[in-house]
Amino acid sequence: MRADARRNRALIVDAAVDLFTARGPEASMEEIAQAAGLGVGTLYRHFPDRRALLEEIAAGALRTLLDAARDHAARPVSRWDALLACVRCGADLPLALTKSLSDGAEAHPELGPLVRDLDATLEDLAAGAQREGAVRDDITPREVVGLLSVAVCRPGARADDALTTVILDGLATRAASRGVRT
Repeated sequence: MRADARRNRALIVDAAVDLFTARGPEASMEEIAQAAGLGVGTLYRHFPDRRALLEEIAAGALRTLLDAARDHAARPVSRWDALLACVRCGADLPLALTKSLSDGAEAHPELGPLVRDLDATLEDLAAGAQREGAVRDDITPREVVGLLSVAVCRPGARADDALTTVILDGLATRAASRGVRT
């Protein structure tokens, strides 16, 4: 892809993330093109429909979170601290858009593998946190990841909001709960 085409694609994705975050999924493709400073034809050359654009945004968010999760997993910190860092990172990403795509077939070739790799990485961190005694052991690592997904994959999610705090407090053992605040 030419440099100007890459730049235009990035402008479209950035504008779409901003508009979807501010106004929700009702933002029109025309508004996105205008916010990107491009013509609507340029937008449709890169993304033939809204779903393709949403899938690109979702793939980018998942790549970012997977990279962060792998980075935190490689650090010499507790697995609980690594999970908390992933929650902070995930809350800053447009992950609610990824949930909105789960009702249909995936066209973006990266989405399925990204979700599987991210889930596996987070499940490994959760299992490690359980072995360390920081996370309750009466639920599976997969269930821990499911709860963390509820916390961060919703509109307006923040690492320090009430729902996220309740979920993290509920996952942490008494020994770890003093350090739950993200």
